[in-house]
This record gives sequence, structure tokens and C-alpha cells, in this order.
Amino acid sequence: MPLTHAPVHKPQAQSDWWKGAVIYQVYPRSFQDTTGDGFGDLAGVTKRLPYIASLGVDGIWLSPFFTSPMADMGYDVSDYCNVDPMFGTLADFDALMAEAHRLGLKVIIDQVISHTSDQHPWFVDSRASRTNSKADWYVWANPKPDGTAPTNWLSVFGGPAWEWDGVRKQYYMHSFLASQPDLNFHNPDVQDALLETVRFWLDRGVDGFRLDTVNHYFHDKLLRDNPPLFDEESFGLDASDVNPYGMQDHLYDKTRPENVAFLKRFRALLDEYEGRATVGEVGDGARSLKTVAAYTSGNDKLNMCYTFDLLGPDFSAKHLRASVETFGKVVTDGWVCWAFSNHDVVRHLSRFSESVEEQVRVAKLAICVLASLRGSICLYQGEELGLTEAELAFEDLRDPYGIRFWPAFKGRDGCRTPMVWETGKPNAGFSSAEKPWLPVPYVHAMQAVDAQERRPDSVLNHYRAVLSFRKGHGALRDGDMHFIKTNLDVLAFTRQKGDEKLLFVFNLTREAVEFPIPKAMRVTDILPMPGFAPLFDAGIVKLEGLDVFCGVVA
Repeated sequence: MPLTHAPVHKPQAQSDWWKGAVIYQVYPRSFQDTTGDGFGDLAGVTKRLPYIASLGVDGIWLSPFFTSPMADMGYDVSDYCNVDPMFGTLADFDALMAEAHRLGLKVIIDQVISHTSDQHPWFVDSRASRTNSKADWYVWANPKPDGTAPTNWLSVFGGPAWEWDGVRKQYYMHSFLASQPDLNFHNPDVQDALLETVRFWLDRGVDGFRLDTVNHYFHDKLLRDNPPLFDEESFGLDASDVNPYGMQDHLYDKTRPENVAFLKRFRALLDEYEGRATVGEVGDGARSLKTVAAYTSGNDKLNMCYTFDLLGPDFSAKHLRASVETFGKVVTDGWVCWAFSNHDVVRHLSRFSESVEEQVRVAKLAICVLASLRGSICLYQGEELGLTEAELAFEDLRDPYGIRFWPAFKGRDGCRTPMVWETGKPNAGFSSAEKPWLPVPYVHAMQAVDAQERRPDSVLNHYRAVLSFRKGHGALRDGDMHFIKTNLDVLAFTRQKGDEKLLFVFNLTREAVEFPIPKAMRVTDILPMPGFAPLFDAGIVKLEGLDVFCGVVA
């Protein structure tokens, strides 16, 4: 069948650049070290921006680079308006912004405002007394009469969500580490101060914000205990299942109704600037999609959110269809950002592959699936190289979450090891340091960028081809999506925008299948997804294991 279909891609309106965009997540401390101290830095990100642009993405998301004692790798901020010396200076950030924009890349930064570091000046003042000007900027509470914590709330990182302070003789709340006290969003002064830090970065030209733990901003004023969670299927959705955090129904320590009004304030600030966007991280167990719907509806809060639905081990047609369909039903006027990997979860190639032999094919198929879904998508650095989760020794761990729950849970360091650039160089070109902050696995070094650049069939070049394919079809960016019912274990759906209608059939099993084209549908052209060539004859698609078909239909 001739390949004659050549749709014209119309550029997205500037104000809606985020809708259907492909965002590349950069974890700065593991991306490129330019100083030889073993840690990546902003100058290193700037150096590698041409590589990122060569992938065909629309923008980058920078994990935190703010001033921090680094107890949680920068997610414990002590100054929202400055760059930690580990990463460089504000001038380095400005240079990064200028180069990104020169290359046509948007820049989203991680805004971590549910909590600060205990070394933030606000908290230093707050804990000094019960009467100072910032005494009510954090969540403080008296103990119960027996001296125990005010509530039964638990920390995502293990243990109670309360820490005793001997100066104030009160407990303070921390949803994560004890060195990450939660801010009191019920205090309007706190909201005002945080929004001013957001304005600081808006004035520096950032294109948007990824809002960390966006449903954790408010707590229950009455300090009611969370009830137990009896839905076993939800256990482990928001935290590792070795952590009793999942045994509670988190009704009172997060996702409080007051959050919606604050998100409207946040959006109103962004709307003062042209073309800025937000993506929220929502971890809310089985309620996540309802929370996303509340936070993205009405075009007056967040632009889009992501949940943990596709960040687990299930890479089946049934799970993917259920996740996407449920989102469409629950979130009727919102937008989603899909991802298979990020800095908090085991790399998806390790989760989805059943053997080493199939890893390359799974890597190539996974990006085909992701690029075909309705929504924006986020890629995590190194997935375009087909990197798997690194196996680290306990003495190499830096993640406090993994250290606490070792060996049942190994933490997040395995997905945070340094990016690999050049096979023949020390630390695969990441750093000239004798020992970088995390080791570079030998198997990763063999998959470095320079080695894959030379191979037309590499995972890296496959990613470029698939992202180019996505960009060339407007239906994939923001077109409608409709699933096709089938009794086969395949994922079949159409994407349509205007006169363009594409049919996708994914076989995510390891066995060959035959898929009959629905009688009401006629294939007018075949558009082979890069790297795949299924057979099509007499209305039947013949798919090998881990295979995909794409065609134009009428």
C-alpha cells in the first residue's frame, strides 16, 4: 500500500504550547558536571541543551536547583529565590534560559511549596517562639495529654508526620522528612510570600512550573485522625507498599477543599504573563483522578496534572486502556501529562521488561505507546537511551527514603544515576571527578549517547523518529481519542483531528496476534511506526509480540 499520506503540521498557538507538548525532565545533579565536583550543574544543562533539542521535544522540566541543605536532594528548599552553589549561580540560570529559548525550548521549573527545609529563615523564625511574626507560618500543634503526637498522620518517608520541638514545646507537621516542615497555607501571609517567590521566576522568564505534591498544601484545621484504608487495591499507590503510609485513608492531612481556592490564586498570577503553564503532581490513591478533575477544570486552576497511574509495573492493554478511559470520563475538561518514568520511580524498562533480551524492543514500543496517547507527555532523562534501573550497594545510597526502608525498598537512587554521554570517558563523560555522587553502572556506559548516535537502529534514534512522527500529525498532539472494543489482548484506538484519522493497534503481549479491522473502518494508508513493520493483508493486521500497527483510516 503506498505511503502517500503527508499531513501538514500547524504550529501550536503560543498560549497553548503545553497542550500535547513533549517535556524532557532533567535531574540537574545527574545530568552534566562542568566543575569536577561529581555533581551536575546548570552550566552542564546548558552545555547539553542542543542534545535535548535534537530529540524533538518542546521543553524541559528542571528538578530543583534552589538553595538547599540537600537532605532530600533539593526538595528541601532554604531559599526559593536563589541557586544552590552546587548548581551554580543565578547568572548560570539566566544563561540556561537564554540558550533554551534560542533553541526553541520552553523551561518549566520544579516549585516545591508544600514544605520548606528546616533551615529556611521562615522556619528558623517560626520555631523561635509562639509569638513571633512567623509563629503561625508552619503547622504547629500541642501534644495530646499523654505527650503523644496531635494526630495519627504518617509521613510519606516513614514514621509519624509530627516532630517534637523543645523550644516551642509543640509538635510541627512534616509530610516527608522531619527536616521538611509543612507550611501553613491557612495563613494568607504564607500564600502571599510563596506567590512572590513564584513571581520572581516568572520575571526571569520561566515558561511554567511543575508543582510538587500539589495536593499536600492544606491540612485539616481540626486535626482529625485519618481513618484506616480498607481498599487493599489502593495500598502502595502513593508510597512504597513496605511503608504503613498506605494503610490510612488520607482524608485530613492532604487534598483539603481549601486547596482549590489557592490554585485559583496561583493561576491568576500566571495569567498576568503570556504563555505560562502549570503541571501538578497528584498522589491521592484511588481518588487521584477526581482530584485532577477538581484541580484542572474550568480553565482557572492548573493547566494539567499527572498521577501515578502509569508509573507502576503494569504495561498491559487492559491497564493502559482503563487508565486513559477513566481519565477521560472523570476529567471532562482538564488535561493530563502522561509519563512512564521520573525521578521517583523505578525506570520503566526494568518494570515492563520480562527479560534482558526484550529490553530494546520494549523501550521502542513504550515510546510509541506514550507518543500516541491523548495528552502531553513527559520523558525522563536516560529513558531515550534505554537505561534500566541501576543496581546499587547500600553504601552507595544517598536517598533517605531508600536508606530507611532498605532492603525491602531500595529507594530512588537507582533511577537517578548520572547521564551517560561518552562510552570511553571516565564516568561516561558525566564528570571528571574520581567518584561522582552516584556511581555510573558499566552497562549504562555502554549505552552512552555517542555510541547510540552511530547506530541508526538505536533506542536514541528511535525516540527521535517517533517524536518526529508525533510532531508531524496534529491528531497526536491534541486530537480526539476513541478506543476500539476487542476480545484480543491488544490496545486499539483511533486519534482524529479534522480530516486526519489514525488507527493504532498495539500488541503488548509476547505472542503473535491477528487483529481484524472493524467493518465500518477502511484503511487508506499505512504509516509504519518507526522500527516496526507488521503485516497487513485483506483487512487483517498481523502483529508479532510487542508490535504496533498504524494506519490512516476512513
